[in-house]
Amino acid sequence: MNSQEIMSIAYKWFEAFNNHNLEQLLSLYDDNSQHFSPKLKIRKPETNGLVIGKEAMRDWWKDSFDRLPSLNYKVTSLTANSDRVFMEYVRSVDNEEDILVAEVLEVRDNKIVLSRVYHA
Repeated sequence: MNSQEIMSIAYKWFEAFNNHNLEQLLSLYDDNSQHFSPKLKIRKPETNGLVIGKEAMRDWWKDSFDRLPSLNYKVTSLTANSDRVFMEYVRSVDNEEDILVAEVLEVRDNKIVLSRVYHA
């Protein structure tokens, strides 16, 4: 894949996330993909921050969308190469302080195989 194709996946990711369209979001992921997030470590300590597979991600993001109906991400920077995109964005939720987030999506065969979130 080239960097433009990888960027396209990132833009689709933001669109799905900001529309809270769980099925559209999951369609971007490989069935056996992995997702790591510090928030997972806090809210679901048994995961140690890592969920594997679409069904585990479905549970995680459905819970997030249900708990945080105003959750929205504003892209500040995207940098891509042939198999990864580094994304920086601002996480906004009503009545919470905005959080600057960085995330890396690793892509193989047009599907996200790994996503890793970084924030304070």
